[in-house]
Amino acid sequence: MARLNLLEETRFEKLPVKVYEDEHIASKKVAKRIADLIRRKQDNHENAVLGLATGATPVEVYEELIRLHKEEGLSFKNVITFNLDEYIGLPGDHPCSYQFFMREELFGKIDIRPESTHIPNGESDDIERECLAYEQAIAASGGIDLQVLGIGSDGHIGFNEPGSSLGSRTRIKTLTGKTIEDNARFFEDPDQVPRHCVTMGIGTIMDSASLMLYAFGEGK
Repeated sequence: MARLNLLEETRFEKLPVKVYEDEHIASKKVAKRIADLIRRKQDNHENAVLGLATGATPVEVYEELIRLHKEEGLSFKNVITFNLDEYIGLPGDHPCSYQFFMREELFGKIDIRPESTHIPNGESDDIERECLAYEQAIAASGGIDLQVLGIGSDGHIGFNEPGSSLGSRTRIKTLTGKTIEDNARFFEDPDQVPRHCVTMGIGTIMDSASLMLYAFGEGK
């Protein structure tokens, strides 16, 4: 039976770790936390700003959010999202791009406004300017209310590998061999895995009002 360690940090005052019986229960807990935030913000006529992740870990969370939307009327019209990262050089319609992932796993199945979703543009002609613009967009939204995080097998958050500066902002990163190896399973050919990405920095992530970091399995 899979186990989950859920590290939930609220305004960096406490670091409680919660262990759930399996990933299904844990994913529903994470989705409920997100839904509660959205509804609370709706009641106050405010936008809920979410930081979102990709990969296998959040899939069940997104499935539960879709269910809440379709069966319990949870609306995402007041939600603004910022994804953690994106590969450099993959077009948005590539099945391994994070733009494609988010459309397939969440955005295309809820009522969120397309203009309210943000994912770094890995095809930009000026990646450094794209990184600066991403930081400015987060600030203009009022900052991220809740950042959802997974963790890589080597401990990376977003694409911030261990040893990344705690003050780092959205920037270009070179993927390590371990991360390339882990992500190769999503590509038909391991040589197709991009070597570079755009990622929120640790400093960007830590600016969020609240964080939820969760992981499945003994390997994490």
